[in-house]
Amino acid sequence: MMVIPAVDVLDHRVVQLVGGEIGSEKVVLPDPLKTAMSWVEKGAPYLHLVDLDGAFGKGSNLDIFKKIIRECGVPVEIGGGIRSRDLVDDLVSAGADRVIVGTKAVKEPDWLSSISDDHPGRIMAGMDTKNGLLAVNGWQGSSAVTVEEMFDLIRDMPLGGVLNTNVSVEGQMKGIDPKLSGDFISKCPHKVISSGGITEESDCRILSGLGAYGAVVGLALYTGRIRPWEWDVPWSVG
Repeated sequence: MMVIPAVDVLDHRVVQLVGGEIGSEKVVLPDPLKTAMSWVEKGAPYLHLVDLDGAFGKGSNLDIFKKIIRECGVPVEIGGGIRSRDLVDDLVSAGADRVIVGTKAVKEPDWLSSISDDHPGRIMAGMDTKNGLLAVNGWQGSSAVTVEEMFDLIRDMPLGGVLNTNVSVEGQMKGIDPKLSGDFISKCPHKVISSGGITEESDCRILSGLGAYGAVVGLALYTGRIRPWEWDVPWSVG
């Protein structure tokens, strides 16, 4: 299982939030490109970029993300406020390996089906969960669609995977919820990249054992709790 560093950008700075709440910043770094490059220099094979301004409907960081794509030399996946076909097309054309769509995908699964047909293997469904419900609108609201219903809707779509963030433990540095993660991974009809609460190397190994394809790690990397560049097989467990 691949470990993927998160580069979350708010107000053009790299931040790590607790539970997606503005004002809860645990880490603030001024230069997203420099931060992304620092992970690549440590051997990270992949990057996870999140436009928090886009997710909260307060702007965009796509120019810097495109610069990261051009200069960092590793594949990236991008999410956060991606709710239009034009934006998806733009990011794919710019070289994003995968584009993550969450709120729009949950609210309009026909739209998700259409863009995944247009870009097979390049679209990821963002299915973020909070207290067992699908979280939408920058994790500020909940969807009436259940997780199981969403699984049925995406079953035959040519997706590049599903990103599942457990918002309930995100950024708290208290570990993952193995039961919820395992249940999601075992039932999801596509490969799953897990996120939320990953605090120790043991959390990564648990997720790998549960069948996760990848794990997005944020605060634990930025604070040095997890140091995958020092592992026997860097940035990988399993």
